[in-house]
Amino acid sequence: MADGMTDSAPRREKLVFFGNERVATGVTTDAPTLRGLIEAGYQVVAVVSSFQAATSRNARQLEIEAVAREFKIPVMLPSRLNDIFDELSALNADLGVLVAYGRIIPQKIINLFPRGIINIHPSLLPLHRGSTPIEHAILDGDRQTGVSIMQLTAAMDAGPVWAQETIPLVGDERKPNLAAKLLAMGSTLLIDNLPRILSGAAAPEPQADSLATYDKPLTKADGIIDPSKPAAQIEREIRAYLGWPGSRARLFDTDVIITAAHVAHVAPAAEAAGPKDLVLACGDNTELVIDRLKPAGKREMTGREFLAGHRR
Repeated sequence: MADGMTDSAPRREKLVFFGNERVATGVTTDAPTLRGLIEAGYQVVAVVSSFQAATSRNARQLEIEAVAREFKIPVMLPSRLNDIFDELSALNADLGVLVAYGRIIPQKIINLFPRGIINIHPSLLPLHRGSTPIEHAILDGDRQTGVSIMQLTAAMDAGPVWAQETIPLVGDERKPNLAAKLLAMGSTLLIDNLPRILSGAAAPEPQADSLATYDKPLTKADGIIDPSKPAAQIEREIRAYLGWPGSRARLFDTDVIITAAHVAHVAPAAEAAGPKDLVLACGDNTELVIDRLKPAGKREMTGREFLAGHRR
């Protein structure tokens, strides 16, 4: 990497890390950004994460906390960032780095850092602002996505962009895999650009606000399959909702979560479905072949296995 990025010698810059690196709903992480900053020699003086046991993304033990403990970095889990204002101020850190904090950062907290706070956002800003850009890139059938390294401002995902990287989408991406790929890409992009950002050699580009799109947060209700939608849309939902909220349906009086499916080719009525396939009739005269599903209280199985056990 440029500028001696692989050199693990201590640097003078002190960083505070904000977030949990769970860049999509219901995913896990190996915290590559925090690990990468440590390996690059930055002095990470605290990790600040929002922990709400009642929310699905945070109900599990925080991986970022385990990494911080491994490297003896203090961890703060405040209900409100303003509650730890004095503690953060006392750290005298040069910069904040944020990856999936999940809450708006007050301007007075941003102002604590001479270099501000830099955010990894898993979309090509100004597209897909908000907390669910990965899910909506899949839902919208986007042909490409990527990551942006952004200077944090009080307005949601509206700060100037330091760097971006793009990847094509082929239409079979599943949320957990895409989230892991974008997080790894963003971590590398951040660490490669951080020396130039800190030295003042780089300048961020303002976003074109007129082109901005905003993604709504997901709810559990989003996971209820609506068979009146076209099969292609439901198939995208299944890939986007893996982990949480899950794509839920009731088949043969059994509650199931569908984890994989594909759109069936249109055929004459007598040939529309093979006798061994589990097929859902959908809107616009389309059909969805259910490849894998998990019945309530049972193991995940193929659609054919489920159908064989429910033939009448």
